[in-house]
Amino acid sequence: MSAAEKDAVVLGLDLGTTTTKVVAADRDGTVLHHAERANAMRTEQPGEAVQDAAAVRDSAIAALAECASRVHEAGRPVRALSFSTAMHTLLGLDSAGDPVTPAFNWADSRCADIAEKFRAEWATAAELHRATGTPVHPQSVMVKLAWLTTQRSELSEGVAYWCALKDFVFAAFTEEFVTDQSLASGTGLQDMATLDWHDSALRTAGIEAAQLPRIAAPTDAFPLGARVARDTGLPEGLPVVLGAGDGPLGNLGVGAINTGVAGLSLGTSGALRVVRDEPGVDERCRTFCYYLADGLWVAGGAVSNGAVVGQWAAESFGTDVARLLDEAAEVPIGARGLIALPYLMGERAPWWEPGLTGSLIGLRRIHGRAEMTRALVEGVAQQLALVRDAVVDTGARMHAVRATGGGFRSRIWAETIAAALGIELELAEESGGSAVGAVLLAWRALGELDSLDEAADLIRPARTVPPAPEAARMMRAQRPGLERLHRAIAELTPIAS
Repeated sequence: MSAAEKDAVVLGLDLGTTTTKVVAADRDGTVLHHAERANAMRTEQPGEAVQDAAAVRDSAIAALAECASRVHEAGRPVRALSFSTAMHTLLGLDSAGDPVTPAFNWADSRCADIAEKFRAEWATAAELHRATGTPVHPQSVMVKLAWLTTQRSELSEGVAYWCALKDFVFAAFTEEFVTDQSLASGTGLQDMATLDWHDSALRTAGIEAAQLPRIAAPTDAFPLGARVARDTGLPEGLPVVLGAGDGPLGNLGVGAINTGVAGLSLGTSGALRVVRDEPGVDERCRTFCYYLADGLWVAGGAVSNGAVVGQWAAESFGTDVARLLDEAAEVPIGARGLIALPYLMGERAPWWEPGLTGSLIGLRRIHGRAEMTRALVEGVAQQLALVRDAVVDTGARMHAVRATGGGFRSRIWAETIAAALGIELELAEESGGSAVGAVLLAWRALGELDSLDEAADLIRPARTVPPAPEAARMMRAQRPGLERLHRAIAELTPIAS
């Protein structure tokens, strides 16, 4: 290998929910440069969460140009560009490929009524879930399409094709209308057994396969087009690797690929996922199953309420979130008898009930803001543990957890989640997450890595946080009652509303 080849980097472009991030990393996954751009979200109507697709495309080009410029100044050659993306987005295009709808985000919940209707027909909903790996929930692209085609056709007038936001950006980069198997697996429209579009799901959504992009492998590459090459300073024809969803790539980016190693992320929301070599969800349909690459699947669950609960508490009590979390960390485990169901934003896994509301149970005069915040943090940690239990019910093993995310800047999060899981957390805080996962996937596509296992072995945790034995015992003992408590509170919600 020449010196130039050793100095080469891959650019990983991550189209996140509110931020586009580009990293430049070498074959070992070491991040050398990065750039970010914010992506605005419109939430004017109740349940609305949409973005301007063209603005997201332009911010991706701007972030890429900045990172590419820094790489060029450092004298590092670029071997390829690779994509990671937030899953469950939906965009309508006209016959020329231009947007005629905003990009619907996973958090757009205006289709909640039709999701509830589908779930009321449980046998059908469960059949679709088990076939596609995607829960029948407002985040599902299939459910959003059914809502648009049956109830809100005025929002999709003039649509000739449907795709994900990333598919539109990728087409601008390469002039190819194509989606990857990983992203398609999160739509609720793809058959896990064949990796083709699922006929029954398409009928439920009210569309035809001809209205969707061609499906290709995450490691497939296409040449960079002249326009984006000119705008970014990258060479025309540079390989652009199709990439995958940010959840599956998040596991790769923190090194959680090997059997028994889970990946856990904690930002505004949270997720826990394990990699397996065959698709499938648990019998009770509590988990998702999305494709990664090379025959590997990611099974797990996302929770809607992560570190956002601490931010909400700080805003409610009029204080700084870091200070409040430090106060909460001084409260003994168990929050002095206070229990929280932390469903401030409804909930996804393992309940998949967007209408859930939060509750504080056992509230007394002795409880102040520190106890309430402690209870909320414990509630989120227990929710992640319930997701873990559902994943284990699929037959997956779990003996280690690689964790990443901004929430872990406060020690209470790492300590509490480690206790709830009863497993030492291996914190990969500087790994770069899904953007680095996209880079490693590209090195695999270029033939520089023999397998994704080899790629994951390159990532090492920065530090570990063991579970405190007494805290782990208390949280384990409490957990069986949480499902009963959730159900009892959920039954009261229609009365309270």
